Amino acid sequence: MSGAVEIRALRVERGGREVLHGVSLDVEPGRVTGLLGPSGSGKSTLIRSVVGVQIVAGGEVSVLGLPAGSPALRPRIGYMTQEPAVYRDLTVRENLAYFGRIVGVGADRVEDIVERVGLAAERDQVVATLSGGQRARVSLGTALLNGPDLLVLDEPTVGLDPLLRRDLWDFFHELAEGGTTLLVSSHVMDEAARCDRLVLMRDGSLLAVATPDELRERTGVDELDAAFLRLVEQGGP
Repeated sequence: MSGAVEIRALRVERGGREVLHGVSLDVEPGRVTGLLGPSGSGKSTLIRSVVGVQIVAGGEVSVLGLPAGSPALRPRIGYMTQEPAVYRDLTVRENLAYFGRIVGVGADRVEDIVERVGLAAERDQVVATLSGGQRARVSLGTALLNGPDLLVLDEPTVGLDPLLRRDLWDFFHELAEGGTTLLVSSHVMDEAARCDRLVLMRDGSLLAVATPDELRERTGVDELDAAFLRLVEQGGP
């Protein structure tokens, strides 16, 4: 196998109930893979399994050729959680400088990331005073600092205005062109068209793995949200 992420028969249980049902998936290197589906479909659980922070009931997850959670993967993965994981009492720049010291990057890299996530005007503002979307951008910035080989983003564009969403997706593709593998989750189906490849989930299982054009051809509809609904009506793969 040559996938940046290779998942085989992954099962996860929570509270005595199985929430991922034997999922198998390859995430191709150097591409933007979108993990899409409604809230509660299992996207975040799958992502936590990939970054090695989820207890699994069965199956295997390999990341960049190593078992998920291996210490050697830590400097090679950037991970943005749904809830911003930054310090509210520090400024934007102070947060990024702090995490930058942890991953071993300097002030120039910090300033570059501040610009990349659209927070140049807020660089000296305390995070607690920012909007929810701005706090999410600070969290995204921390995931980008080390120039990771694999960037895993859980709902990175929630609460962002359309212009910034467009700019971030352009940036994601720039990273992919430079060799970074991106796994990006969303419940907003209009973002599906921005991905190189789609993984559609529902109720802890995969509905489809395809490019946007393959999904349109398979379902016979142009709108990807309608294509998702068509798959649901058809009962999946």
